[in-house]
Amino acid sequence: MPPMKPDADSPKTPRRWLGGLAAGIATLVAACRSTPPEPPSVPEEPRVPAGASEVTGPVPGAAGSARPSAAATPRAYRQDAATHLYGLNAARIFKGRLPPLLYAVGVLQVDIDARGRVLGTSWLRAPRHAPEVMAEIERTVRAAGPFPAPARMGKVSYTDTWLWDKSGRFQLDTLTEGQE
Repeated sequence: MPPMKPDADSPKTPRRWLGGLAAGIATLVAACRSTPPEPPSVPEEPRVPAGASEVTGPVPGAAGSARPSAAATPRAYRQDAATHLYGLNAARIFKGRLPPLLYAVGVLQVDIDARGRVLGTSWLRAPRHAPEVMAEIERTVRAAGPFPAPARMGKVSYTDTWLWDKSGRFQLDTLTEGQE
């Protein structure tokens, strides 16, 4: 004789129904908490006065001065150097996402001594089609000295990529807001 299929009145159906009901009640109870969970604590960002730069980090107090950097590696120092450059060039920073086609992209290595002075620059990838951009980037780097003094390393050679828009504004790869 073939096995019988359970019908609506069989004993297995109420168990399924009760199991589903119990799961539904558990979900409802979990959703009805008396107090919402506290969001993870995120330190509040300092408010920036209107017209001030929104850059954080070792930004120079005045042109030509900078706080020391606590970076232990050239990669970590790059963040401090980029922040320093942004602080001195706030009006020249491209705000928002860069367009898909940039006028120039260059990779520059900068040598910094123990006091934050620029010892030299060398192009790892020069935007040779835009010599005016190369000259302006070099001028901008030299004018930004002294950089944050690399207190833990003594001296440092760091590399950053300059993303240059046709408007003459730029972003550094370290602090870029991305591209469209």
